[in-house]
Amino acid sequence: MRARAADELRNRILTGRLQAGTRVDLDAITEEFRTSRTPVREALLELSYEGLVTVAPRSGITVVGVSPEDAVDNFAVLAALAGKAAEWAATRMTPDELAELRALAAAIDTADDVVAANRRFHRAVNRAARSPRLLTFLRHAVRMVPTNYFELFPEQEQTSRTDHAALLDALERRDAPAARAIAEEHILRAGEALGDWLRDQAAARPT
Repeated sequence: MRARAADELRNRILTGRLQAGTRVDLDAITEEFRTSRTPVREALLELSYEGLVTVAPRSGITVVGVSPEDAVDNFAVLAALAGKAAEWAATRMTPDELAELRALAAAIDTADDVVAANRRFHRAVNRAARSPRLLTFLRHAVRMVPTNYFELFPEQEQTSRTDHAALLDALERRDAPAARAIAEEHILRAGEALGDWLRDQAAARPT
């Protein structure tokens, strides 16, 4: 329940549904998720560590928020890390890992949960880089990607498939620079789409 609450509240902040300066009503969230206050408090504490909310003894919980520029920056950080993972994977991965990646990429086409299938593919690329330290940084950075991203941008599904195919070809060729460039561009483009969407949402709000 803590994880579910954290994911949902994080999505609302990252997609602008919870805007900067909004006071978080702990009782309302507890009632919405039909749970006790403890997992909700833990979820909000997790978000405070990520810099998405502030928790103060007297003023309560306030949303820090994410600007369009913040969203683009978040994806840029992730792109740099994922690009390095793809670069290293190109020279370090085994034939069996490449075969697994091809299977995971194909599974996205028939998956009921496209987001989960997409993340399984990217996690496999990251693991193939053989760098526990890089994996730690990636786990933190990927939290800034809304888990409902494909609900907001369904057209990105086909773009992702095209990018995955290009990345797999680069990995098979052991072309590290190409793998890095493809992975970086894949994520940067996604970040730009979210940034533009957040700007449109902000412009549409009454002043």
